[in-house]
Amino acid sequence: MMTFSKQLEKMRTQDGFIAALDQSGGSTPKALKAYGINESDYNNDEQMYDLVHAMRSRIITSPVFTSDRIIGAILFENTLDREIEGKPTSQYLWEEKGIVPFLKVDKGLEDKANGVQLMKPMPELD
Repeated sequence: MMTFSKQLEKMRTQDGFIAALDQSGGSTPKALKAYGINESDYNNDEQMYDLVHAMRSRIITSPVFTSDRIIGAILFENTLDREIEGKPTSQYLWEEKGIVPFLKVDKGLEDKANGVQLMKPMPELD
């Protein structure tokens, strides 16, 4: 059975939840702070993303992060360019953990205006 078919079948039939590992630029400082890393511990976005990837890698490689309860994981696009134990993150999730990787396809939320909060535009999509 092809990988996509196996992943689809897993999502259709297995009980479990989807882990949100998709912190993007706007939410990353808050996620790192909750993890014990302050904004003064890094100097730029590249260092910040390196730190959040190290955090994600630690979570994903944990022996308790298994497909017994976790059926999928949402990933920030920056994560797709990174590796865990020598494999692309999405490939590691599926091949080593049996967890279906999903790509976050939004750019976050706009500031609240007129009583509503809209999604940021995605001009790279048709």
